[in-house]
Amino acid sequence: MFNAILLDIDGTLVDSNDAHAHAWVAAFTESGVTVDFARVRRCIGMGGDKLMPEVSGITEDSPQGRRIGKRRGEIFTAEWLPRLRPFRDVERLVTALNDRGFSIVAASSAKKTELRALLEIAGVAAMLEGATSSDDAEESKPDPDIIEAALKQAHAEPGEAVMVGDTPYDVEAATRAGVATIAFRCGGWRDEDLSGAVAIYDGAWDLFARLDDSPIGRKAT
Repeated sequence: MFNAILLDIDGTLVDSNDAHAHAWVAAFTESGVTVDFARVRRCIGMGGDKLMPEVSGITEDSPQGRRIGKRRGEIFTAEWLPRLRPFRDVERLVTALNDRGFSIVAASSAKKTELRALLEIAGVAAMLEGATSSDDAEESKPDPDIIEAALKQAHAEPGEAVMVGDTPYDVEAATRAGVATIAFRCGGWRDEDLSGAVAIYDGAWDLFARLDDSPIGRKAT
């Protein structure tokens, strides 16, 4: 039983994973770098510090990396953010968790400015006790830094919290922080990719429908 919920946002609450991948590919292409969309897509959920060298060999803190990262943010904000929609029943799920007394904190690899907009799209910004982004951590997922920062905001020990996410990077980051994970399939990953999660659901709508029987059916007393 748990008393704190750490929520990933991209691919978990908002249907944005493909949009992020398209923005990355466009930014790389503008800089004359060819990257494979499918490879980039499988890295969504990591922060840019991990994704860029993984798909291109370019480091985020290099001059070229900084230009690509800046341009990706511009493309994502201008072309993709206005199109994004939350997954079904996201607000109902977070409302139900609030009603049950959980401390809820966002734990995202997104940049802080993008995270604010994503939380508004999800309709949950006012329901959270806090939000941590890649700006709050030295290393992004799958390193545990973001999870550890979220635990501090939730005033919870690792064993008191559960991470809700959609990628293997969420599962790995939470595991390395000593936190259990509930995984969603809606981010595009298979169950075998999400191994290590204590439970797997199709998405917010599925967890909401089965909340009473889930690992977060009620708050620890």
